[in-house]
Order: sequence, then structure tokens, then C-alpha cells
Amino acid sequence: MVFHMKTTLVIPDPVFRDLKKRAVERNTTLSELATEYLRQGLQGQPKPKRLPRLPSFSAGVTKIDISNREEIYRVLDAERHAPLYGAVKKD
Repeated sequence: MVFHMKTTLVIPDPVFRDLKKRAVERNTTLSELATEYLRQGLQGQPKPKRLPRLPSFSAGVTKIDISNREEIYRVLDAERHAPLYGAVKKD
């Protein structure tokens, strides 16, 4: 003998409309479709895999102070003009 439990669920209107539409398309009842979706959800999602660690490496000694905007602009300008005027010496 199969027992059924009756309960009340609060389902947002858009979700209910989608559920009802799918039930009609599949020629089934709301209860059967909701039960199917609940079973699928209760089977659980696989735990997300841990992402692999990103490689780390040493970039060496810092060549400029990246907190100094003027120094960044000076180096960028020097790199842009180097083909025309040769390398620009660091201050």
C-alpha cells in the first residue's frame, strides 16, 4: 500500500506557472511533476571539485614602484619611445 502525504508549499507565481505549463506539455499532473523534480533535487548535486592550485613563481626584484603613478607613466613612455630614441635611463 502506498501512502501519500499532503502538504502546503509556497511556490512563487512564475515558478508555479512554469511547472503547470510543463505538466500540461507532458500530460501529467502537477503532483507527479513536482514529485519527479523533488526526487531529482534530493539525489543531490555532486560536490564541486576543488580547483587546482594556480602555479606561483618569483618574478624577481621589482623594477618600479607600482604605487607611484608617475613612475609607471615614465616607464610606459620610455618603452613606447625606445624604438625611436633608444632606451631611457632610470632616474
